[in-house]
Amino acid sequence: RELEVLVQDVVRTSSWWERHGVDCAILALSLLALPAGFLCLRWENALVFASGITILGVCHYTLTVKGSHLATHGALTESKRWSKIWLLFFVEVCTAFTAEHATHGHIKMHHAYTNVVGLGDSSTWRLPCLNRYVYMFLAPFLLPIATPLVAVERLRKVELGTALRTLALISLGLYSHYWLLLNVSGFKNPSSALGCMFLTRSLLAHPYLHVNIFQHIGLPMFSRDNKPRRIHMMSLGVLNLARLPVLDWAFGHSIISCHVEHHLFPRLSDNMCLKVKPVVSQFLREKQLPYNEDSYLARFQLFLRRYEEFMVQAPPITELVGLQ
Repeated sequence: RELEVLVQDVVRTSSWWERHGVDCAILALSLLALPAGFLCLRWENALVFASGITILGVCHYTLTVKGSHLATHGALTESKRWSKIWLLFFVEVCTAFTAEHATHGHIKMHHAYTNVVGLGDSSTWRLPCLNRYVYMFLAPFLLPIATPLVAVERLRKVELGTALRTLALISLGLYSHYWLLLNVSGFKNPSSALGCMFLTRSLLAHPYLHVNIFQHIGLPMFSRDNKPRRIHMMSLGVLNLARLPVLDWAFGHSIISCHVEHHLFPRLSDNMCLKVKPVVSQFLREKQLPYNEDSYLARFQLFLRRYEEFMVQAPPITELVGLQ
C-alpha cells in the first residue's frame, strides 16, 4: 500500500505524453516504417534487402510484442472502447493470436498467479521433450508457425461469433503481409513471399522465447494454497534484465528492464514503468526485499548449464514462513 501511494504520486504528476504518448509514438513509428521495409525488398542489392528484412522484423516484433502486451493491459489509452480496438488490432491482426486467450492467459493467470505452480508458473514455455540446444537455438523458429495454429486450436473454446471474428482478423493480418510482399516488394512467386514472411516473423524469435523463460523460471515458485503476499511474490518471483536498446524498443521496458515494476503495477505503460523504476527499486531495498536483476547473457549461460533442472524437472515449491 505504501509503495502504491509513492507510485501513484509519480503517475499523477506525469503528463499524457509520459503516461501514453511515448509508447504510442514508438508504435506509430513502427507502422510508418513498414512501407520503407517493403520497398527495400524490391532492391537486388544485398545490403538494402537485408535492411528491409531488419526493418520489417523489428517493426513486426514492436507491434506484436510491445503493442500486444500494452493493449492486453489496457496501457495504451484510458478509453475502454479504444483499448478494445487496440487489443483486437495488435493481438489478432498483427500477432495472429486470439484476444480472449491472450487476456485470459496473461492477465488472469500469469499476472494473478505469478510463479504459482500449475497456474502462472510459465509452464507453457516448457518443452521437456527437447534437449537444451534444440530448445534454446532451434525451437524459436517454430513460433511464427505455431502462434496462428495454437490460436485456431483454441477457437474451439469460444463462441461462434468470436471465433469467426478472430479468424477474419488473423486472416486479414497474414494475407495483408503476403499481399504486400507480392505487390509492393515485387516477389514473383508465393513460396519466396512465404519464406520472407517466415524470416521477418522469426527475426527476434530467439530473444522473445528466451526472455519469457529468463524472468520467472529458476526463481522461487509457490503453491496456490500457501502463497505469500503479493509484494513478496513479485519481488521474489520476477527478474529484470539489463537494458538492451533493440529489445527495449521492440519488446518494451515492462518486458525487459522493468519487469518487476510491471508485475507490481501492470496497467502502467512501458515509459511509466521506466519512470517509476527508481522508486520501486529503492522501496524494495529499503524494506530488505529482493530486487532481482541480471544480464541476458548471464541468464542464457545459466539456462544452458541448468536446463534439466529449470525446464524439464518439476519446480520445487518455496515456503516462506511468516510471510503468507
